[in-house]
Amino acid sequence: MTADPVPLRQRAEGPHPTSGSAHPGSGGEHPDGARSIRKADRARQVADVLRQQIHSGRCPDPLPAETELAAEFAVSRNAVREALALLRDEGLIGRVPRVGTYVAQRKYDHDLDSLRGLKETLRGHGEVRNEVRAAVRLVPPPAVANRLGLEPGESAVYLERLRYLGDLPLSLDHTYLAPDIGAQVLDCDLRSEDIFALIERISGQSLGSADLAVEAIPADVHSAATLQTPEGSALLLLERLTHLADGRPVDLEYIRMRGDRITLRNSLIRTTEGNDWRLSRHGVGQSAG
Repeated sequence: MTADPVPLRQRAEGPHPTSGSAHPGSGGEHPDGARSIRKADRARQVADVLRQQIHSGRCPDPLPAETELAAEFAVSRNAVREALALLRDEGLIGRVPRVGTYVAQRKYDHDLDSLRGLKETLRGHGEVRNEVRAAVRLVPPPAVANRLGLEPGESAVYLERLRYLGDLPLSLDHTYLAPDIGAQVLDCDLRSEDIFALIERISGQSLGSADLAVEAIPADVHSAATLQTPEGSALLLLERLTHLADGRPVDLEYIRMRGDRITLRNSLIRTTEGNDWRLSRHGVGQSAG
């Protein structure tokens, strides 16, 4: 897992990097030639730290006063106000007159270091349920058939599910399954069970690995309405091809997750191969399903 975020009230020793003090007569530059940090950049730096504190549950609620935050981050009150405005625009905080600034919502961690279903991933946060919007046999596009190792014209099973945590819509999943497994999945309770658990029960095998790609996309009109989020808001699109333990691909998914309610997490390790330093991803290609 990732290292714990820096506590909100932990002060750095020595000059703060956002102090922006310049060498006299340097024309706004530091002695090493680096330019002073602009106010807007300072505001983003404060917002980044506060955002992580909110998501990790380590931020006081209500938040400290602007004067206290300005002192802790060694920035002006204007920079603090801009940082808080950014977080309000993201829907993370709100403000009540004479009460203060409070945490409006937090995110849920979606770990990428193990191959687990969404119910397993969010266990302890509430009930995960599925609204099944489509469950049919069809001939998939050639690119999908190729990923699943199907012959041209061979059918697959297609599922579309809107996945909720309690009453909160979190993800819209489009799933293509290998025909032999998918045919039996259609007879199962798709409203409450994870696809991963069904695949393992039907196949008699454990899942082995998954190839995963993640990118940020804006919510289109349909996705926004379905996920109850503003059109154009940030979504995380996961493309994942999952294999059985014997290496056979059986499940290709395109998953749209709400970027305002989900944080993807993993731990990275650095390894050496001779003199070649590389970043090695721990648990690469594995995610909740």
